[in-house]
Amino acid sequence: MEKLFENDYILEKEKAKLLNPTALAFVGDAVYTLYIRGLVVKTHDVLSGKLHLIATNYVKAQGQSDAIEKLLPQLSEEEMYIYKRARNYETKSVAKHANIIDYKRATGLEALIGYLYLTNQVDRLNEILKICTEQK
Repeated sequence: MEKLFENDYILEKEKAKLLNPTALAFVGDAVYTLYIRGLVVKTHDVLSGKLHLIATNYVKAQGQSDAIEKLLPQLSEEEMYIYKRARNYETKSVAKHANIIDYKRATGLEALIGYLYLTNQVDRLNEILKICTEQK
């Protein structure tokens, strides 16, 4: 049987750092959303409409902005570089229901998650995802 995911996507750190921050955030958004959906399904026995509402609290810009606030003191220099590069990247779009600060901070978090995923830093990725989802 063929594996669901192959390791063909893994990049060297230096190559991943050169990617456009929006590309890192694109991947990070998917990884974060999948993690949150799995967590919500595991912890809530409700219909899918309610699951969506619960997950939205985590994945919306404000939820991600709150999550990065908890993470900032624990980021390495390399992780902070990735986060800040994406947060400060000039963008022409903003989410409909988010203020610009939350949106940029969320983009930084998503880029960091994407970077860790693409560079196969699974243990650190799991640490960060757990911190992001800890209750306040």
